[in-house]
Amino acid sequence: MKITIVGAGYVGLVSSACFAELGNHVLCVERNSARVAQLQAGEVPLYEPGLQELVARNRAAGRLAFATDLAQGVRHAEVLFIAVGTPMAPDGSADLSQVMEVAHAVGRHLSRFLVVANKSTVPVGTAQRVHDAIAQELAARRLARVPAFAVASNPEFLKEGAAVDDFMRPDRVVIGVPEGRGGERAADVLRRAYAPFNRNHERMVVMDVKSAELAKYAANALLATKISFMNDMAALADAVGADIEQVRRGIGSDRRIGYDFIYAGLGYGGSCFPKDVAALCHTARAAGQRLRVVEAVQAVNADQAERFVQRVLQHFGGSLAGRVIALWGLTFKPGTDDVREAPSRTVVRRLVAAGARVQAHDPLVHSLEQLMAGDPPARCARLAPRVAFCDGPLQAAQGADALVIATEWKIYRSPDFAALRRALRAPVIFDGRNLFDPAELKRQGFVYQGVGRGQR
Repeated sequence: MKITIVGAGYVGLVSSACFAELGNHVLCVERNSARVAQLQAGEVPLYEPGLQELVARNRAAGRLAFATDLAQGVRHAEVLFIAVGTPMAPDGSADLSQVMEVAHAVGRHLSRFLVVANKSTVPVGTAQRVHDAIAQELAARRLARVPAFAVASNPEFLKEGAAVDDFMRPDRVVIGVPEGRGGERAADVLRRAYAPFNRNHERMVVMDVKSAELAKYAANALLATKISFMNDMAALADAVGADIEQVRRGIGSDRRIGYDFIYAGLGYGGSCFPKDVAALCHTARAAGQRLRVVEAVQAVNADQAERFVQRVLQHFGGSLAGRVIALWGLTFKPGTDDVREAPSRTVVRRLVAAGARVQAHDPLVHSLEQLMAGDPPARCARLAPRVAFCDGPLQAAQGADALVIATEWKIYRSPDFAALRRALRAPVIFDGRNLFDPAELKRQGFVYQGVGRGQR
């Protein structure tokens, strides 16, 4: 099958490589010419386990190609997936400018029936806007015979750090199609594209377009709710002397709840949950509704990293002047190089503002420019003299007054505690991911604070 995917970010590049792995001929169109040049040279510009090998194998087999020309992508495709960014606008809504740019370009070049499927996370009603933009461009061309097309919704459910596996072994494939003959044709085309996933059992869930668009936001909001709920419970656990890890095991064994997304910590970050929760609240307000639970989820998450830094400040009497803080982990989660909305960014800013110098380590983040990407240059310039990046975890701990853990990379899970004690100026650990057992750390002579571990 001939597939075009517009966008070579996390979603677009993973989808392109995986569809090619299934035997399709995939053209990935990306407007950033430097990124296309990288990919054509065999370099993958983002870290995702297994992706580099997948791209290389399918490029060598001739099933995967990259281009900047969207007209070429339209000519190539039986189905064209839109997988461009929908960043958060200042008012919390989703910025659809890239999606609409693609829609207008498709209309300018369309010459035969085409299914256009939104993989980008977009608010309810976006498929109709894409349809209208394509129709507008077709009308402007005054064609003797106007080609038919259908706009569908195919939201992605990929976790960074496990995106390749999630694509190749999906729990479900959600498809939203319009009513009528065009919708039926779109469903047939998309069934062909996803046929390899349905051999064991049917994974496609076909519905109307608006429901599919809302399903993506609802899924992310529900997962974010589980995280914020556990962080709320962690604050209560500290207040009453309970251990949130024991609580987690107690409730996670209930099959109705499960163990996923119920870890207390520094809150959620990344490219999806923060912007999708905000966009869902914006959609609700525009419809005259309030999502009171989801708004509370946002509020809890916004406070979580700040609350944790306050613990560090309290330990040192309210000031970190002259103190050195070691920081392990900078990405928003392990298994990715993504620092967008990472809690570590808040932690670094607040520690420096309180007077500390920070010695940081992360397996994939090696500079302040990388960590604070998107921040104003002036802010980075203020941080630069106070933040150092180290080659290893023990180097970051050397001479530090305390260790803060912000990301649960495997490399941090089983440190040499004796060597760690020798490296630190004082044996103090603030564990934002609850990696360690408080009783064991106390036995080894550490002052240890986790999140919700019963410590006032």
